[in-house]
Amino acid sequence: MKILVTGGSGMVGQAIKNVMNELNETHDFVFLSSKDANLTNFLQTRKLFRTQRPDMVIHLAACVGGLFKNMNQKVDMYEKNMLINHNVLKCSHDFKVKKVVSCLSTCIFPNKTKYPIKETMLHNGPPHTSNEGYAYAKRMLEVHSRMYNEQYGDNFICVIPTNIYGEHDNYNLEDAHVIPSLIHKCYLAKQKNEPFIVFGSGKPLRQFIYSKDLARLILWSLLKYDKKDTLILSVSEKKEVSIKKVATIIAEKMNYKNNMKFDTKKSDGQYKKTASNKLLLKQYPNFKFVDIDKGLDNTIKWFIDNYDSCRK
Repeated sequence: MKILVTGGSGMVGQAIKNVMNELNETHDFVFLSSKDANLTNFLQTRKLFRTQRPDMVIHLAACVGGLFKNMNQKVDMYEKNMLINHNVLKCSHDFKVKKVVSCLSTCIFPNKTKYPIKETMLHNGPPHTSNEGYAYAKRMLEVHSRMYNEQYGDNFICVIPTNIYGEHDNYNLEDAHVIPSLIHKCYLAKQKNEPFIVFGSGKPLRQFIYSKDLARLILWSLLKYDKKDTLILSVSEKKEVSIKKVATIIAEKMNYKNNMKFDTKKSDGQYKKTASNKLLLKQYPNFKFVDIDKGLDNTIKWFIDNYDSCRK
């Protein structure tokens, strides 16, 4: 069986590649990068599908960025992601792909809602304005998948990971997500003997999922999960931690001894996005998550070992 992985050169794609080898998966995986096709271009996407003829698709490709890129480039984030998602689903349908698993984001969650958030609550109000361009594009991917299922009987499902971290991430200080950004900042602060500056108050809470855990869950959702319901892929609510706590752990693990400072002039973004993983554990009760302490050990070691070549 041929499985096409869009966005295959990114953190989650690399994690799937590593986990696939650990699990001895014998399927023919094809990991795509932006060099293989511009997925915002329908003709290029169609040519790709015509050439590859995949049986299944893991759709990870997206125009992504951290909080400040989302705030400053809302139109770009919305338009590029809408194009990518439309083209991938349209071609998956036209070329009779048996199953598509698309990866969403917790930024689609309503800004004002009851916690913990469940899969049935995704559209109960607008997302936080800080990343609404990206968020609405991802919301429409969930809606678009459901409509294909209802109208044509396709098997297009969506999963919603909480905040992902791990090896092979983007560590660019301008548009990285929170953990890779903190790791890179702490590394540079230690090298230069300068304060470790954390943007915002450090008070926001997040549920972090290690990239290899997410990879295992995506493969399970593709090959074993037999329903079409959207699934939140997350650690439990009890594992939610503050940005300040994560920054402190990173500083300790990187043996940073200088001052940590919080730049409260910078936005905190959404205070919390607490998600329920009850539906996931009902379907996969024996899944064991990697603890954030161990996950950060692996991530920091990889970053230091690959500093010269990693995305930054």
